Amino acid sequence: MLPFRLLCLLVVSLFIVTPLRAQEGTLTVDASTELGPISPYIYGANYGPWALVSLDMMPAAEQAGVTHLRFPAGNWGDLNNITPFQLDMFMSQARLFGSEPSISVRLDQGTPEQAAELVRYANIEKGYGIRYWSIGNEPDLFTDYTVEELNREWRAIALAMEAVDPSIILIGPEVSQYPPTEAGDPYNNLRRDMVRGFLEVNGDLVDIVSIHRYPFPISMTSSTTIEDLRDNPGEWDVIIPNLRALIRDTIGHDLPVAVTEVNSHWDIRSGGETSPDSEYHAIWWADVLGRMIRQQVEIVNYFNLSTSAGLGSFGLLGRYEVRPTYYVYQLYKQFGETLLTSTSSDAEVTLTAALRSDGALTLMIVNRGLAGKTINLEIAGITVSETADAWLLDAAHKADPVEPVDLSSGSVDLPAASVMLLVIQPA
Repeated sequence: MLPFRLLCLLVVSLFIVTPLRAQEGTLTVDASTELGPISPYIYGANYGPWALVSLDMMPAAEQAGVTHLRFPAGNWGDLNNITPFQLDMFMSQARLFGSEPSISVRLDQGTPEQAAELVRYANIEKGYGIRYWSIGNEPDLFTDYTVEELNREWRAIALAMEAVDPSIILIGPEVSQYPPTEAGDPYNNLRRDMVRGFLEVNGDLVDIVSIHRYPFPISMTSSTTIEDLRDNPGEWDVIIPNLRALIRDTIGHDLPVAVTEVNSHWDIRSGGETSPDSEYHAIWWADVLGRMIRQQVEIVNYFNLSTSAGLGSFGLLGRYEVRPTYYVYQLYKQFGETLLTSTSSDAEVTLTAALRSDGALTLMIVNRGLAGKTINLEIAGITVSETADAWLLDAAHKADPVEPVDLSSGSVDLPAASVMLLVIQPA
């Protein structure tokens, strides 16, 4: 038998090493309120001839779960003409990866004839049946380029493309930085004004309204902290509704929206605690992606599928390695297809809920906080098992299966800076 003093020391040390978790907030799911299907193309990425998947990473790319590929990614398509060979190679890889293809034709120094020929080659001669097409990349960054020029040139190219294949779906205008609030600075307000001006003229032709967003760094010399990244995702709960309101105010009806380039950073930093190759960046992206699912965005293209060497750490894949954000897609591969109503009363924890085609209830829970939490979970409108299969992404887990979660207590333990997927079978 241990001496009383030693026993006391052991008890104290246990509390120091494994402190009790505070009960914080409530997650609620109402399975009786279905909000509609989740777009299959929300799990997309950018891909281009300047940032190809290496042979070493082909197996990982095939298993990535990327459902939509935007080619040729970034401004490469406004600096170069896509060749038939490049298009053929892209289509072979898109099919290998199981991804829906999307092509961006040249706007800067492009012509209607060039764009029409690319559509003819792809969909008439080769029979690829590519449905999604955009024209140009970030025209707001072209030198001395006005919205009047954009409208005139975009419309001429769009009409020429539709004359070849009337079934194509046109995406635009692909502005660089859509601002999160109406009270933005002049630089960002110009981007909102370009979307409005574009829709005033081309709202009858465009099928999906697209924007880009890179919130960090705020300036060329600023750094990004974990606190910055932790506090950022809420802007998507403002950006998307504001964009939808602008569309309705301008053309009088709704159109689907897309975020065709998005990442936390627009520069090529790497190796930092918040850079796109960091563990915390993966937590940020899981949260942002969940918000865009809840906002029912049609297409989301992460930037980028693959980058290596001096091209930055944007990619889900590097030259020889899988980056942490890759595992976010491994979790969402198991997520449901029908969106449900869900809420969280904890500012650092978000919940996205969906029903899967096999009847399972799927919950994606993101804890952006830097401490573990025990949080209440309330599920209404469906009778489910008291045990959930669980997968975890955090500093120690790479979308790994973990011990099943007992839901009978009405709460869930969340590790610090983590993403947990719960799959709950119907009772």
